Amino acid sequence: MSSAKVLFGFHAVGVRLKTAPRSVLEVYADPTRKDARMRQFLARVQEAGVRVIEADSLRLAKLAGSHGHQGVAARVEPLPTTHSLDDLLDGLQQPPLLLVLDGVTDPHNLGACLRVADGAGAQAVIAPKDHAVGINATVAKVASGAAETVPYFMVTNLARTLGELKERNIWCIGTADDAPHTIYRADLKAPVALVLGAEGTGMRQLTRKTCDELVSIPMRGGVESLNVSVAAGVCLYEALRQRS
Repeated sequence: MSSAKVLFGFHAVGVRLKTAPRSVLEVYADPTRKDARMRQFLARVQEAGVRVIEADSLRLAKLAGSHGHQGVAARVEPLPTTHSLDDLLDGLQQPPLLLVLDGVTDPHNLGACLRVADGAGAQAVIAPKDHAVGINATVAKVASGAAETVPYFMVTNLARTLGELKERNIWCIGTADDAPHTIYRADLKAPVALVLGAEGTGMRQLTRKTCDELVSIPMRGGVESLNVSVAAGVCLYEALRQRS
């Protein structure tokens, strides 16, 4: 059990129970919470044949490392992951739709990006090892299960990885406020990697120079930029719209 990790929150634990119930070792639940959502959740746990351990809010917070556990947590075995980005791309049966994040270090932003990537059907999220946050319990909670379903690759050299994507004829489209045209004029039906930088700072210069094309997201109000997860949603769902 030493290799087990902790998931917490209804969505994160619920998705694991749905997609890989045998990997759930045990579930911890707050016995003082008796609402309909908890009853439905415990019924799903019972159906999966997983042991339930009663735990108060303090114990759950210590286990999860957060007070946002919603009264549930689980110890789970790590799922088998795709060995490499190349392996994933070699196995795709449809045009790649990838999300590349440059400089996103906030776990809440990463979790939200993974969630929107899952919803839009992106096959992977890519980030540099030295300017990004890894998958942790907070990311998994915010991702609402998407941390379990969307491969997340942290690469040593992001510019080189973008170059390798381009060698596979994957068009790399970066977002920038000063881009010559908007995301709505880009062709997103072909193999594409959408590259977003951190809110405020944007992409690093080398990442920007490596992109094949730069696009902007129209801003009509007083704010200058969108949260990176919102921007990812705009771009990914425009790709989904075009492909549909």
